[in-house]
Amino acid sequence: MLSGKKVATLPWLLGIAGLIPFVGLAGVVVLSLPGWQGIALQAFLYYSAVILSFLGGIHWGVAMSLDHESSHHFSSRMVVAMAPSLLAWPALMLSPQFSLLALMTGFLLIRLYEAQSDSVERLPAWYTSLRTLLTVVVVVSHLSILLLLMLA
Repeated sequence: MLSGKKVATLPWLLGIAGLIPFVGLAGVVVLSLPGWQGIALQAFLYYSAVILSFLGGIHWGVAMSLDHESSHHFSSRMVVAMAPSLLAWPALMLSPQFSLLALMTGFLLIRLYEAQSDSVERLPAWYTSLRTLLTVVVVVSHLSILLLLMLA
């Protein structure tokens, strides 16, 4: 999975397991009958919002445990920690297309933030590879549903 980096098996297993609802629900939306599509789409959006909010919580914990309260890193990370929830919650009140776009954008933005050097320094070495993989699958899942809705 990783070249030259220590692999943390449990986070990888849990991360991959966390993809099951994204991939499974996207599959149901894309491949099933209309009645099931609506239920699966709603479940997908709710799960996406919950997981995006969870990613913010990771950075809240990083700020509390690794940054001094008076530092710029602490302040900026605390603001970033709140942003996913403040994006995810109202996204659930939008049309499905805009909700998918908003949530997908949130996943991409938090991943870009995590790729910055000050984040990389504060996160475990295995985290970057895991989050990159998870983000790619999550974004592709959002895009597959979005494409279906745009073509319908």
